[in-house]
Amino acid sequence: MSKPLRVGMIAGEASGDLLGADLMASLQAHHPDIEFFGIGGPRMQALGFDSLFDMEELSIMGLVEVIKHLPRLLHVRKTIVKHFLDNPPDVFIGIDAPDFNLGVEKRLKDKGIKTVHYVSPSVWAWREKRVFKVKAATDLVLALLPFEKAFYDRYQHPCAFVGHPLADRMPLDVDVPGAWQKLGLDEHHPTLAILPGSRGGEVARMAPLFKEAVLKLKADNPALHFLIPAANAKRREQIAAVFSDVSDVTVVDGQGRQVMVASDAVLLASGTATLEAMLAKKPMVVAYQVHPFTYWLAKKLVRVKRFSLPNLLANDDWVPELIQDDATPERIFEAVKGALGDAQAQNPQRFRALHQDIRQNASEQAAKAVLELLC
Repeated sequence: MSKPLRVGMIAGEASGDLLGADLMASLQAHHPDIEFFGIGGPRMQALGFDSLFDMEELSIMGLVEVIKHLPRLLHVRKTIVKHFLDNPPDVFIGIDAPDFNLGVEKRLKDKGIKTVHYVSPSVWAWREKRVFKVKAATDLVLALLPFEKAFYDRYQHPCAFVGHPLADRMPLDVDVPGAWQKLGLDEHHPTLAILPGSRGGEVARMAPLFKEAVLKLKADNPALHFLIPAANAKRREQIAAVFSDVSDVTVVDGQGRQVMVASDAVLLASGTATLEAMLAKKPMVVAYQVHPFTYWLAKKLVRVKRFSLPNLLANDDWVPELIQDDATPERIFEAVKGALGDAQAQNPQRFRALHQDIRQNASEQAAKAVLELLC
């Protein structure tokens, strides 16, 4: 390409900002004469991204919060679409945030602008028919996980499996002594990492449940220590209040990845943290509870039998999953006791194989797929 390449992008939260910055760096390596504009965070802006709105305007979670901010969100989307149509990019890349980005992508694609969605919505898990909305809005989907590409292949929609950036960032062989040193821990004890979630509602549901299991584990093995990473100051206060009367519990500011690496096993709520625990090669137990109505509705809509990422990647039940009524202190205790006994068994090697499968240099693969779309 002889002319300057213009790339429109929208990232809606911190994880998207990180993905976007890595993708920008890879695209710049292939095509130094390039312009980026749209909505992005500080990491993207540090690489020369022209952000027309503050990314924080899109970082809204929860139905009530979205409704409250809906007029502003609609204004931002209308304004940014008009800007892209008045100043057409060669390609637009929506990074995650499907509720916002797919609407933008549809309007741009209808006007002949190439569109890419980076990070597939979980159409393979629930509301499968949303795939037709994705097809109508995008020319290409960049998928982080191999089974996502298989899903789009069934619907004959272009999709490139690029691998998962977390798998690129985490080494195949973890440094346990180094993690202890970074956490300022003097000596190694039998240790369980506990991750009750990063949001207040999650912690309110899961931390008391995990505490009851911890008390049973302490009674069974008094030498066992517990590390709990807190996502922020509010979560630290919340977690510390729940575990204030339990001995051998250390609450750590952030550093969730180091906490998992330093531990012998992990007890955690479902989510991306299950992937990090797998990449840390740690046996784990995944437990989760939601509001009863939410669970009833999810059972109607969700089509997958497994919900933790290691099990989804393996297409097998490698990791104990305790959901809703199965997530009792007694069952968590038994499962964690088994996971601690599995610390040197087969799961670390299984997890290493999965790590290699998704360690594809994601940003480079994504950049190549975007440039190929423009050829």
